Amino acid sequence: MHPFRGTGVALATPFDSNGTIDYPALEKVINHVISGGVNYLVALGTTAETPTLNDHEKKDVLAFIIEKNNGRVPVVCGIGGNNTAEVIHQLSTYKLDKVSGILSVAPYYNKPTQEGLYQHFKAIALSTAKPIILYNVPGRTSSNIAPATAIRLAKEFKHIVAVKEASGSLPQNMEIIQNKPTHLAVLSGDDNLVLPQIAAGMEGVISVAANCFTRDFTNMVNLALADDFADARRLHYKLLTGIDLLFVEGNPAGVKCALSCMGLCQNELRLPLVPVSDATNNKISEFVRAL
Repeated sequence: MHPFRGTGVALATPFDSNGTIDYPALEKVINHVISGGVNYLVALGTTAETPTLNDHEKKDVLAFIIEKNNGRVPVVCGIGGNNTAEVIHQLSTYKLDKVSGILSVAPYYNKPTQEGLYQHFKAIALSTAKPIILYNVPGRTSSNIAPATAIRLAKEFKHIVAVKEASGSLPQNMEIIQNKPTHLAVLSGDDNLVLPQIAAGMEGVISVAANCFTRDFTNMVNLALADDFADARRLHYKLLTGIDLLFVEGNPAGVKCALSCMGLCQNELRLPLVPVSDATNNKISEFVRAL
């Protein structure tokens, strides 16, 4: 079984009212998602507001997640960026001995070609023996890891073990699934598409919604992976409105709102992100109460 099969959760980073990391709240979120059945934790992803964390905070958050997880589930660490040399430096300076894999996002803003993307991830793969999950999210990066590039990398480096596909393109997803080497898992990065993507051959998801709708969401994924699509479909439609609400004003503003409604953390974000509007807050709160 693939080590990243099932549901990974991209953990949010709770803050208090003065913008300081709220570690007791982070511990509550960790315990909540593990008790809800997630298969692994993802630290320092997009949902963690990683661009607003300084290097010291990133290392502290990673260490805290590893400590409070206490070996219960694997931990994946997000280490990526648009400066290849800096990514390689982080791989050599972060404490990764208890980390099961690296999630590395495609370079953003400087818009490399496919050859540039290949060379970027090749340099990363040559600098670490840790399992690597490529992260393709064109809506945030303005670059798209083409199926041929992901497959080329996976065939050359056996420790490139997965790609998180958040392109939202089922045809692109299926092209990778059809042509990939056997060791490469294709994981969803789009919570509202997980059910059809698993039907097409994906092996799981790295999820935002699993922070708050944990038990129903992980059950949906597990049922789909077991080919029980009737019951999985029921949970999919039970959650679909709530999943869409999480993203209507951006991530992680929506999930922070939901977690606040659940009493797990405060509804605080760091600029340039702000909380959702009152109208969206009311809709999310109503959904959480009904759920």
